[in-house]
Amino acid sequence: MTNTTELIAELPVEIPCPPLGAAELSATDAERMATMFKALADPVRLRLFSRVAANRSGEASVCDIQNVGVSQPTVSHHLKKLREAGLIVSERRGTWVYCRVAPGVLPAMAAMLSPRESPDS
Repeated sequence: MTNTTELIAELPVEIPCPPLGAAELSATDAERMATMFKALADPVRLRLFSRVAANRSGEASVCDIQNVGVSQPTVSHHLKKLREAGLIVSERRGTWVYCRVAPGVLPAMAAMLSPRESPDS
């Protein structure tokens, strides 16, 4: 028997990258971060990600975030790209799909973009 809550995508996000300027990125870390930033480089994806991240409950129904000036199939395409980049996870509950920011994504991105620590700190 299938559970009514079907997990659509759950990618563990581990971004052990040092802050930029603190050390060189490995090829693997650079590829991982480039994929994430490439996904966010699209204005529609950035708006969708922002709507999910800003939701007080920690998740948002696709119906609640889809009004970004493009068609519903285009929204689905952009959400898929955000999932593939490991930025969001989605869960189907009945006929509704809910999205949330993948665990650890925001702190990891913030840490990577933080200024490097000075040697005398």
